Amino acid sequence: MKINVKRLVVKYNNKVVGFLEELSNKSIAFQYDEDWMTKGFSISPFHLPLTNKVYISKSDYFSGLFGVFHDSLPDGWGELLMRRMLTKKGVNFDKLSALTRLSLVSDNGLGALTYEPTQSEKIEGVKSDLDTLAEEVKRIYDNAIESDDFDEIYALGGASGGARPKAHITLNNEDWIVKFPSSMDPNDIGKLEYQANKLAQESGIQVNEFTLFPSKKYSGYFGAKRFDTVAAKRIHMISLSSLLETTHRISNLDYSHLFQVIQKICVDQNDMYEAYRRMCFNVLYQNKDDHGKNFAFLYDEDLGGYKLSPFYDITQTKGKFEHEMTVLGNGQPSVTEMMDIAKEFHLSTKTCQSIIHKIQMVLSVKKT
Repeated sequence: MKINVKRLVVKYNNKVVGFLEELSNKSIAFQYDEDWMTKGFSISPFHLPLTNKVYISKSDYFSGLFGVFHDSLPDGWGELLMRRMLTKKGVNFDKLSALTRLSLVSDNGLGALTYEPTQSEKIEGVKSDLDTLAEEVKRIYDNAIESDDFDEIYALGGASGGARPKAHITLNNEDWIVKFPSSMDPNDIGKLEYQANKLAQESGIQVNEFTLFPSKKYSGYFGAKRFDTVAAKRIHMISLSSLLETTHRISNLDYSHLFQVIQKICVDQNDMYEAYRRMCFNVLYQNKDDHGKNFAFLYDEDLGGYKLSPFYDITQTKGKFEHEMTVLGNGQPSVTEMMDIAKEFHLSTKTCQSIIHKIQMVLSVKKT
């Protein structure tokens, strides 16, 4: 393993986007490829416009990277697996540069950006069923024993984001993410997330295709089809937090930031109402884990611009004191704040009242 990678080529579906390079002062520079500037698009509209400028991040959050590249790195469960993998090889994760970490991810990250040269390892022959994987995941998560199937678990989940253990699997040539219970979750967490997605779908929200995989040990495993891949083509994705060059680990965003971003970069302004539905659902359903990494944007080549990604990571978190994203500064918002923000962004009062009413009706039926 090459511990200190100094330069990476950034690619998008085998096309060169640009170059990342560590400078002598340890800062990291990015520059678009000349051909990409004439035929490509901005991979981060606010902070990396399509020019031949050399960009250097001033953010305190991403180890010298711009947020769009940091989105490629594993988070939560995926980072835990990467740390364990490197420990087995005698390598200290914390001492690796950001470019070295990207080289370890290479083409295994979420979204469409890939990095060369690669130091990722391809492991073939994944064979375990979901119940077996869940048991091995639990052992790794609890750090009780060294898993005999660690390489397989790492191959399936090493690029993951989010705290919950998960695996990336392929079914009928489609890519899916399957979530497993952690030691802090109830055994029926898969069924609960499945029900949450159904409620969001019934509320008129664009939810990605999802299912409940059967289990002999649990109520089932929640699975969501990946929306950053279509057939063999990958879709460029950037989180709200990374667009704004901030971290989701600090509660410093408001839903007004989400609406402002949609106004500026989304091709279809109906995404304003889609975002409004999600905000209202999160408030009324008490999904308070609504941080800036749980909202994302996809680049649509046919439309020639960005659109809001499908809704994801939908959970009920009644135990949290307040929402990660405030509504006009209120972390415990009510219908009043939801209508006030609609007025702030000149959304139709009648439409927004109808959205709130529909969600309330869906959730009231669920309670009966």
